[in-house]
Amino acid sequence: MYFAALLARTEDGWEASDTELDDVETLSDLTDLAREAAAESGGADDETVLVFIEQEDAWFGVVRVDGEDDPRIYVSDAAAAARSAYGEILLTDEMLGRDPDDAPDDLDALDLDGTEDGDDGDSQEEDETAAGGETLPAGPLGDRGILSDLGVPEKDLLALESGDALNEIADILGAAEVLEAVR
Repeated sequence: MYFAALLARTEDGWEASDTELDDVETLSDLTDLAREAAAESGGADDETVLVFIEQEDAWFGVVRVDGEDDPRIYVSDAAAAARSAYGEILLTDEMLGRDPDDAPDDLDALDLDGTEDGDDGDSQEEDETAAGGETLPAGPLGDRGILSDLGVPEKDLLALESGDALNEIADILGAAEVLEAVR
């Protein structure tokens, strides 16, 4: 079960809206959605919009869009997010440190069943292998200072546990009530 919401900072405080991510396929789509929310909230074009995404108690992500700047991304557990369609949107090539031009062109080169030759697929690993073949950490990835200027320092963000993290962040931002209204 997923929850996704947009928090747009306006002159009057934070405005929240729940959002459907069914039509979002890329980070660019998500960024456009955030910018549209800023415009609809009556805020200036350079207002901050936060996109909150969580999958039950598995992981959460925050995307920050400040005007026309590139989006900033934080994911609480990269390995868990890699197993999620919405998480894959956040785990960009740049975030993973891979060159998009290095992707295999031949579908036969891809390991589509998730197993290695001779592996029955039953082994449990803490890390998840991403589509590019690299191993992702079972932990945070991205911009750990994403909310520092809003009152959530890096150490506090890293201490948050999936499940109640978005509510805790919203509480610090003074947006708990508006976030709860769209839950």
